Amino acid sequence: MTVHSATSSPPAAPAGKAMVNRFDPDSSASGLSAADRQLLDRRRTVLGDIYPLFYDRPVHIVRGSGARLWDAEGNEYLDAYNNVPAVGHANPRVAEAVRRQLTQVNTHTRYLHGGVVEYAERLLGTYPERLGRVIFTNSGSEANDLAVTIAQWRTGAQGVVVTRNAYHGTTRLLSGLSPENGPRMPLHPWVRIVDAPDTFAHGDRAGAVFAQSVRAAAEDLRRHGLGFAALLVDTILSTDGIFPGEPGLLAEAFHATREEGGLVVADEVQPGMGRLGEQMWGFQRHTDDVDMVTCGKPLAGGLPIGTLVLPADLSDGYAREHRYFNTFGGNPVSVAAATAVLDEIEDRALLGNARRTGAHLLERLTEIAAASPITADVRGAGLFIGVEMAGTDGAGGGRWARRVVAGLRDRRVLISAVGSSGQVLKIRPPLVFDADDADEFLHIYAEVLAEAEQQGARDE
Repeated sequence: MTVHSATSSPPAAPAGKAMVNRFDPDSSASGLSAADRQLLDRRRTVLGDIYPLFYDRPVHIVRGSGARLWDAEGNEYLDAYNNVPAVGHANPRVAEAVRRQLTQVNTHTRYLHGGVVEYAERLLGTYPERLGRVIFTNSGSEANDLAVTIAQWRTGAQGVVVTRNAYHGTTRLLSGLSPENGPRMPLHPWVRIVDAPDTFAHGDRAGAVFAQSVRAAAEDLRRHGLGFAALLVDTILSTDGIFPGEPGLLAEAFHATREEGGLVVADEVQPGMGRLGEQMWGFQRHTDDVDMVTCGKPLAGGLPIGTLVLPADLSDGYAREHRYFNTFGGNPVSVAAATAVLDEIEDRALLGNARRTGAHLLERLTEIAAASPITADVRGAGLFIGVEMAGTDGAGGGRWARRVVAGLRDRRVLISAVGSSGQVLKIRPPLVFDADDADEFLHIYAEVLAEAEQQGARDE
């Protein structure tokens, strides 16, 4: 069990840790067409390099449908990565809802409007009853920012605990709570980082080890006069390496947080929206005993929206002492899109699809891994699966993961990778990814994995 403060920084991250499949803008971009090289140069002229591109050879996407994307040359890609278009790329129902609302009105929440009220009622119906208020923002970052602010107000403490490779957003507050950004972006001095509940390393003990780490971090915060305000956690630990664990994995840590005087903030931007296949929200796999829940753009298929769901007494208490206004948080167009997304999830039974298709993927990936010398572990829940590559104690796992990610991209299948050295393949497709998509993915993945193993053997 190790707890690090922001003033005694965690060990330096390996080079390139923040994005294993990040395009190197100083590379020759070999393999790109002349038109794409020209577009890349124009992009860098006006946007610079602050927005990283994926893959050794960036993909020039012009069209999408469901779990499919097409590039500028008409090539079709299987998308096994993008969670923001939750109900599929260019979803017709979402597009029509947006078109219809844009032809009527789009404004802020200082006017009465039925759409936001009706959507809020439906959305809250997917949460435990005691979480009875929702505050709308434009992004998950804004929602997490407000959640931490409310936790610090309610507890009178500053300290926040996050996991070692967590990412929670882009605001100044959240950047200082996101160690996944790397050591050059320092954390706030009132932040403590703990290891994620690593089921690969600790097995059935992972939840207890995690809870003990949270308690130790809370004690360290108190010892330094900062107090313990909140545990902020992505409930599938996605950027830490994807650790769904057995149901209940996080319950002990959440209980420990409350016993230590902090609030539990569940970040559901990645695991939420029925992705894990059994419940609508990731925290529900473990316990309903959370204080605040955040989500972001997957709610509306990519349009700007975020939500902070919390108990009425917490929301109303904060409102009595503070003014909070987010100009277009909960605007009618984003809400119309979010309503259409919820309609699609319900009418197309996408939780059931995530459960069935995810179970099929997990079973077959586990079988493939059994014969693979470079695959260390396969773990997942619903349509959120991580495949840990061998050599996780150094750069080896990340090297293998990069080869597989690049090999799949060359075969027009899109995934990414996460973890402390980018050693875990991240498979997280749109919720409409079905059995046929899964079979196609598995066939190509098995071939790419075998090719990576053969190439590695030749290199050695």
